[in-house]
Amino acid sequence: MAEAAGVHTSTVSRALNPATRGVVNQETAERVVAAAKKLGYEPHPLARGLRTNRTMTVGMVIPDVENPLFGPIIAGVEAELGEADYSLLIVNTQPEAEEEAAVVETLLRRRVDGLILATAAADDDVTRELADRGVAAVMVNRHDNAGTFPAIVGDDAKGIALAVEHLVDMGHRHLAHVAGPSHLSTGAARAATFAERTRALTGAEAPVAEAEWFGTEPGTTASRRLLTEHPETTAIIAGNDLLALGCYRTARTMGLEVGADLSVTGYNDMPLADLMQPPLTSVRVPYRMMGRAAARVLLDWMSGSEPPENTPTYLEPVLEVRGSTSPPPS
Repeated sequence: MAEAAGVHTSTVSRALNPATRGVVNQETAERVVAAAKKLGYEPHPLARGLRTNRTMTVGMVIPDVENPLFGPIIAGVEAELGEADYSLLIVNTQPEAEEEAAVVETLLRRRVDGLILATAAADDDVTRELADRGVAAVMVNRHDNAGTFPAIVGDDAKGIALAVEHLVDMGHRHLAHVAGPSHLSTGAARAATFAERTRALTGAEAPVAEAEWFGTEPGTTASRRLLTEHPETTAIIAGNDLLALGCYRTARTMGLEVGADLSVTGYNDMPLADLMQPPLTSVRVPYRMMGRAAARVLLDWMSGSEPPENTPTYLEPVLEVRGSTSPPPS
């Protein structure tokens, strides 16, 4: 093929590798690609890995495979990796640090070239150990307080602020928050912004009930406790859409109609949120873009670029207003 394209074999290798194609003159790269197509050449990832001492695989650790928000993130990661001929290995883990460490070790034994982590806690021993071992990794949807690795996340503060301002503009003054776990950056940031914005806009301290996990059952338990202790509440901002579902369930059991007696907002705008009854007002984050961005940072790092800065990159959220929010009952 090098002879057909009139270039050196090393140039062929660089031109056919999406990760290194940019270092080849565009006209030369196009000539190599055309020659490859004419000869019916298809690069073999395993053979390339043998030459570069890579497996051409990336491991991804997610905390809850049943949570719909991870589908778009995974799709974005796979799309970006696929364009560079990388494969993705996905593992699911529980929030316990010991189990997370075990599944990460399993991926490293499979000799993945890098990791994408959706499991980081605010104070995370697993990420610190990975950094000490020199593993290339990127966090997605969460980050740790130490800034151990680069992170691609949504702007949680802005997203919750949008929900608070929307409800206050509607006339609500008795707001409450069903928060995610405070040991996660998503739970802590959203709860902190809720407290700050409600205090600034209403002049009052608003109640917060922390759920054990970002799930429907914990959301049910926390919202029942909240509404029992604070029956004056007219609107709940939930830390994610699954917690919001729990709020719906609690409202029904207490004889309240969501969108009339009680306004509820979610976070993530998960698939089918618009089909809930009533449709859920929720903060939308570009999760597919988040997955692509995380994979791109990791690919650049693994291709030999300088390690990226270990600071979060924030993606812009928007509020999707639907039928679950309305002015407070008179």
